[in-house]
Amino acid sequence: MSNSRINQLQEFLKESPKDSFLLFALAKEYEKQGEHQKAIDNYNLLKDLHPDYVGLYYHLAALLAKKADHQLTLNTYNEGILVATKLGDAHALAELKNAKMNFEIDLD
Repeated sequence: MSNSRINQLQEFLKESPKDSFLLFALAKEYEKQGEHQKAIDNYNLLKDLHPDYVGLYYHLAALLAKKADHQLTLNTYNEGILVATKLGDAHALAELKNAKMNFEIDLD
């Protein structure tokens, strides 16, 4: 079923290749299937096209943490914190700060 969802999202993206919601949804579908590198690639594309799409930073950092890329994970959390602060998104800011703190605790 997920493959059909991925295929459907890819078809939609042919019509709207820069649609932030579709790019995020595709990354999430890859993530659900355990295709982490494809998910990371799609989150990075979303970040390149829509750097203010604050939700991507939490999910991207979580995947990078699974790959044990500690510095890139921290950098991603920090980028997200800056974006959330700039946008005045208190909810995203709190989630990102909390996730970053938990990640740093797990590193110790």
